[in-house]
Amino acid sequence: MAQENGLTASGLARRSGLDPTTFNRSKRVTREGKARWPSTESIAKILDATGANLAHFVGLVRPEPQPPTQPRMPLASLIEIRTSGDHFDPHGRPSKAHWDEISLPDVADPHAFALEVTNDELEPVYHDGDILIISPAAAPRRGDRVFVRTKTGEVLIRRLLRRTAKRLDLQALAERGGDLSLKNDLVVTLARVVWVSQ
Repeated sequence: MAQENGLTASGLARRSGLDPTTFNRSKRVTREGKARWPSTESIAKILDATGANLAHFVGLVRPEPQPPTQPRMPLASLIEIRTSGDHFDPHGRPSKAHWDEISLPDVADPHAFALEVTNDELEPVYHDGDILIISPAAAPRRGDRVFVRTKTGEVLIRRLLRRTAKRLDLQALAERGGDLSLKNDLVVTLARVVWVSQ
């Protein structure tokens, strides 16, 4: 309270009509080593002198714990990614100027990003409103669900069937989709879906 009002502990005591030594360090502990607390009368005088209320004073004594901050990552919808070519830099990483942000579980990959499903194209595996976390650093394995971006700007969410030195074989997640085989030199980004909120 003294610091808030630009005073020393003695100055606060004086302004409150108390003995200037009331809050000195030497008076905060008894000779037996026990903590000595100000009386409610002293606290009432401080509050009156500074114009503060009891809730504010208690908040200074025991501030409310702050919840831990969750890491934030870039967020865009699949539709936005497909309709704009500005979402990725030349290295295939999100160019943050064109992305929103979202707080989600921590992912070790600093270049991970979130994609929101905004229609039923990936039913029955993913639904409208689901958020997929894509990690470019996570090496995709056979059977993994993956994010694929091609040189022509096509963006796909598929299941990895097989990867050879020349080709990438992908299985559609949607019942109405078809399997696809792409030449590796056409693929700009191949990244694993590491988490989904459903």
